[in-house]
Amino acid sequence: MPTQPQEKRSFLQFLKSFVGIVRVLQILLGAGLWVTIAANKYEGSIHFVLFVAVLFWLLTLAIFILTLLDKQDLVPIVGGERWLLSNLIHDVVATLLYLSTIGIMIYKTQKNSYCNLDVYKHHCLYKVYLTASVFACLTAAVYLLSGIYCSCRKCRGERTVV
Repeated sequence: MPTQPQEKRSFLQFLKSFVGIVRVLQILLGAGLWVTIAANKYEGSIHFVLFVAVLFWLLTLAIFILTLLDKQDLVPIVGGERWLLSNLIHDVVATLLYLSTIGIMIYKTQKNSYCNLDVYKHHCLYKVYLTASVFACLTAAVYLLSGIYCSCRKCRGERTVV
């Protein structure tokens, strides 16, 4: 069955909206973070960073698809009229957990800063951790921006994300 012109406009309208752009950025930056970590050797507290990155990448992808298809009413308990509040809570929790991942990544980066010398010939994770720190910071900033936007919409009494 071909897509109706109204549905195409709805898709494009969401993708061009602030929330659509921010969700795409969250998905891309979150994927960048966990791919950077997963492609290299990791241990200890980096497991938590990977957990947060993958968890919120999957949740954001689900929220993005549900909002894109305008199917948030089908989600029990958190959908329908509560969808904006659910998005706000998701963004705030993601921001808080990403702040802890930033701390972990900065600690690991500083811990491995000794091997950033040109004469050091062994395998070094400094650049990996530095890249992951940047991805974590950018992702947290985008989630914070989205949370602020959703809270502004909620304070104005609006009920939809877009």
